[in-house]
Amino acid sequence: MTSTASLEKSYALAKEQYAAWGVDTDAAMERLKGIAISMQCWQGDDVGGFESTAGLSGGIMATGNYPGRARNAEELRADAEKAMSLIPGKHRFSLHAIYLEHGGKKVERNEVAPEHFQRWMDWAAERDIKLDFNPTFFSHPKSADGFTLSHRDPAIRRYWVEHGIACRKIGEAMGRRQGTPCVTNVWIPDGMKDVTVDRLGPREILKRSLDEVFAPQIDPKYNLDAVESKLFGIGSESYVVGSHEFYMGYAVANRKLLTLDAGHFHPTETIADKISSSLVFLDEILLHVSRGVRWDSDHVVILNDDLRAIAEEIIRGNFLNRVHIGLDFFDASINRVAAWVTGTRAMLKALLLALLEPTAKLVGAETAGDFTSRLALLEEIKTLPVGAVWDYYCQKCGVPVGPAWLDAVKQYEKQATSKRS
Repeated sequence: MTSTASLEKSYALAKEQYAAWGVDTDAAMERLKGIAISMQCWQGDDVGGFESTAGLSGGIMATGNYPGRARNAEELRADAEKAMSLIPGKHRFSLHAIYLEHGGKKVERNEVAPEHFQRWMDWAAERDIKLDFNPTFFSHPKSADGFTLSHRDPAIRRYWVEHGIACRKIGEAMGRRQGTPCVTNVWIPDGMKDVTVDRLGPREILKRSLDEVFAPQIDPKYNLDAVESKLFGIGSESYVVGSHEFYMGYAVANRKLLTLDAGHFHPTETIADKISSSLVFLDEILLHVSRGVRWDSDHVVILNDDLRAIAEEIIRGNFLNRVHIGLDFFDASINRVAAWVTGTRAMLKALLLALLEPTAKLVGAETAGDFTSRLALLEEIKTLPVGAVWDYYCQKCGVPVGPAWLDAVKQYEKQATSKRS
């Protein structure tokens, strides 16, 4: 284990090197401390939820059989707490509607209410954790044919509209309780597996349904509405009703947050370039940061070029107060608490790297037309000692430095998760 004296010495040297580039490392860490990442509840139990024991559907798949997934809300809360204790900073927690606590009574999704998330709100309030929310339009008999809000059957469509309205009320209740807006994100799996003839009809129905879902007025200081697109899903490979173009238009026309998911576009696309493009027309957006490997596979986020590009775009554009950063991955093949910690720490490392960038110097070269210097400087800063700053930041936040957090996860696994059948 690295000693405190050694960490401080390494940081002092790193601080000096960054200062030579005009970067204040203390200020960068202070800004990082104020960034809250919304951790996704569904990593803890493979998107199972507590509504029923039915399997996943709607183009979603959790692969792997690593032992110890959370079986109930108490275990999920304990696991999330353990993960958060190993991540520097104060972060949020994002829930799906299927994570309700119904007391053993069947609750239809169009009847879900704030009372079913009261214990979640109590837990969050006690620990100063802010909550975000998501309606669950998948894994249900009424979505089995691949359609929900764009369903041609008026009764089924109405059921899902009522679910959306109910979830916005839950988001409002969470926002009132926590004193900061809850971001409630709408994603639906609607689409077709093979050649589709009428692409317009379902989209017209979806627009009408969304208008009905968002009709009840909710103060944005309590709840913010977001809409999320997707390129394809399992069972909707040929046609997705809620495409990027559809939701981009809807968000701009109706002043909603546009959700950009890192895995919901063509493999050669990254969401980094979409951030500034969207914010030219929108006040705020939501990010679902994941890692796709060959397809929208929601791998655990790691510090790769795509993640760095996302963080750089946020920081370079001064978008921190307009971009809500959420995570969206679920890996059942590794320790689930470790997955949370790995992904969230990676997101924070990417943001720290961006905060430590001498952006003004780079922009100066770019605006002067000195593209040679721009490229050369971008390469040189890649070897600046960010690791020393990150380790010092973790120490200041009271969380394990370097890989020491993994020992804590292994111990927790031995004491708790390994005992779950």
